[in-house]
Amino acid sequence: MKCPYCSYTESKVTDSRPTEDDLKIRRRRECVRCGGRFTTYEIIETAPIIVLKKDNSRQIFNRDKLLNGMLRACEKRPVSVEMLEKAVDEIEFACASSASREISSEALGEMALQRLKDIDEVAYVRFASVYREFSDVESFLSELQHLLNHRNQ
Repeated sequence: MKCPYCSYTESKVTDSRPTEDDLKIRRRRECVRCGGRFTTYEIIETAPIIVLKKDNSRQIFNRDKLLNGMLRACEKRPVSVEMLEKAVDEIEFACASSASREISSEALGEMALQRLKDIDEVAYVRFASVYREFSDVESFLSELQHLLNHRNQ
């Protein structure tokens, strides 16, 4: 690990602890040459999650793309960014924990819909209208009726 102050490659660890989410190890280091202190984070290296698109192409999972889609659905709604980041974290963890390193875009969209349904029903319908490609008012009404039926059960 290169020292950010003098570029020397040897340092010693002075403190080590897990981050709040227990996904990384935070290490305080001290350069052996100049004595400069700096922080590094250690994470587990994982294979990327691959998303199988409707056109049969493959893309590397992009959490920012998913988060941005959910943010658009929640625009002008009382939903915090933290709630959405937590939902995306849960989706990403579920994908990473799966035996397969690939997930279909349909399954990914359904996972996002399920979390949005629990967070905000209006955002859920907005996301569903884009994700499920509603083509007319009947599609909206059908989804709303489905939502109301599940709410009353």
